Amino acid sequence: MTVLDLTAAVVVGGLFAVGFHLLLQRSLMRLLFGFLVLGHAANLLVLLAAGPPGRPPVTGEGREAEAFADPLPQAMALTAIVITFGVTVLLLAMVYRSWYLLGHDEVRDDVEDRRLGEETGER
Repeated sequence: MTVLDLTAAVVVGGLFAVGFHLLLQRSLMRLLFGFLVLGHAANLLVLLAAGPPGRPPVTGEGREAEAFADPLPQAMALTAIVITFGVTVLLLAMVYRSWYLLGHDEVRDDVEDRRLGEETGER
């Protein structure tokens, strides 16, 4: 394992950790940022798992299959970017609507869930 592979693994792991930490916050804006960071971490993981770059597969100059780049991870990352953008716009609209109606973006506890938890002894 080279230093570059170790660095990339630490960066991807750090991005996933930060993304999950932000997703667990009560603020909707932090939830949105957590979703964005997780999307970037997943795209980076897919591209890193594809291996080193190779020659373009459409030129046909090489004879051995190992010399060509695999276009599937790149296509999957591009599709994931588009899907992440669409979901981000939806979440941003929901955050804006919550801010507009309530004046804040904090998610409150559900009173009924709290009451049911106290009845069953759960916390």
